[in-house]
Parts: sequence; structure tokens; C-alpha cells
Amino acid sequence: QDKEKLEIRKLNDPPSAETVRNMIKYARNVIEEFRRAKHYKYILCLTLTPLACELLEICDLSLEKMAAVFDDSNVYMLHMMYQAMGVCLYMQDWEGALRYGQKIIRPYSKHYPSYSLNVASMWLKLGRLYMALENRTAGVKALKRAIAIMEVAHGKDHPYISEIKKELEDH
Repeated sequence: QDKEKLEIRKLNDPPSAETVRNMIKYARNVIEEFRRAKHYKYILCLTLTPLACELLEICDLSLEKMAAVFDDSNVYMLHMMYQAMGVCLYMQDWEGALRYGQKIIRPYSKHYPSYSLNVASMWLKLGRLYMALENRTAGVKALKRAIAIMEVAHGKDHPYISEIKKELEDH
């Protein structure tokens, strides 16, 4: 699956091998820079919003740059989208988090095994976001997809599944 995970954008004039190598190097560096920035934030307990906005800007700029070479299903793109989604959740920007989550779920479903808890977790986040944004139909559908995966991974009687089912009943 490595080829699928490192998918290059389909262009009339494909990027050179050197361009791809340089973009991979850039992606690895920006991911490391992002990790350091997050770590720095936690250590110094800086004010939340300015740094979160700065982290989101790092994500958006790097996604824009990487999109010139990488397909949205590329693991480096997915990593930055996941980080951006996390920042949006942190800032309580539900619409922003949902936009990133919607871009992530299809490649996750392709890259991970059928009953991956990573996929279930993303469906769970999407379901809760849809519910928070009062899109009950999409929320129920997403939560049911999360439950279906989790029932196989954890077993039907797992307390976490009962909790999600109760969450569905309460909405």
C-alpha cells in the first residue's frame, strides 16, 4: 500500500523525482516543526487562541504547498489535515474540524484495515461534529458506522459502544 499512501497528484506534467523527494523532505520537516510548536505551547502554557491560530496557519500553508505535488490521500497530507482538525477542535471551530474530517475519512478507509479503530475514531468525531452542527441525519449515519467497526474490534458488549448508543438515543 505504500504507493497508495504516497500518492502524487495527477497532473498533465508530472513532478520530477527530485521534486517529489524535496516535497517529502519538506513534509517531514514541517511535521517535526509542528510537533515542536505544539510541545512548546504545552510547556509554556501560552495563551490559547493566538498560538492555535498560528498552528492552524502552519497546517494550511503546508497543505497548500504540498498539494502542488501530493494527492489528498497522501499520508503527509493526511497527517497535516489531522493536525489541523485537532487545532480546530481545540479552538471549538466545529465547521473547520468537520471540513478536515470529511477530507480525511475516505483515505483513512482506504489505507487502514476494514475494522480499524483509527477509522472508527474518525467516524465518531465526524458523527459528534455533525450532531453539534445540528445535522442529525449525517451524525446518526457516521456514529452508526463507528459503532459497526467498534463492535467487531471491541465486541458488542463493550461499555464504550453502549455509551455511543446512549448518545444516539439522547439526540
